[in-house]
Amino acid sequence: MVDPLTLAAFVPAALIMNLTPGADMMFCLGQGLRSGPKAAVMASAGISAGAFVHVTLAGLGLGAVIAAHPWTFDVIRWLGVAYLLWLAVQALRNTGQARASGPGLSVWRAFGTGLMVNLTNPKIIFFVLAFIPQFVVPEAGSVVGQFLLFGAVLALGGFVINAIVGAFAARIGQTPGRFAAAFSWVSAGIFVTLAARLAVLERA
Repeated sequence: MVDPLTLAAFVPAALIMNLTPGADMMFCLGQGLRSGPKAAVMASAGISAGAFVHVTLAGLGLGAVIAAHPWTFDVIRWLGVAYLLWLAVQALRNTGQARASGPGLSVWRAFGTGLMVNLTNPKIIFFVLAFIPQFVVPEAGSVVGQFLLFGAVLALGGFVINAIVGAFAARIGQTPGRFAAAFSWVSAGIFVTLAARLAVLERA
């Protein structure tokens, strides 16, 4: 069982991490611009679900597997790059279409997209392994259980903050159809930026 004082120390630390602008926040911002507030919220939910999967796998030892077999990191990383570039192409296919006549992603597709973007970012495994163990106390019980609890707190905070960012971006995106092309280009630019960022990452 996690000590209440340890949990109380973890929550503000996790909040600071969630508030730090990063790939997840940029992705939700792009989804808000492209597909509206509901899709942005569901994209944030997908990202948080992916983060929780990463936490679970890290607790079970996937970080050690990647450390022992570096090629697995590169395989996951380049799959993520390819997926983000595919999303950029899909965004550009909407260029010139008004939101009213050409809706963006459905809420469930936005969830799945957020989940895939997060799962194909192996760097998150190393972030989890660097951050969460600082608060894990083996003598307090199941290490995996503690990972899951801390991961749930981290994922929940990330969901709320990224959803707010995405919903705010959606309000900006609610403009006449003549601006739809510009928002498609902005969304595509965000996806390409994320792909480039992931491509140049090196294993910690």
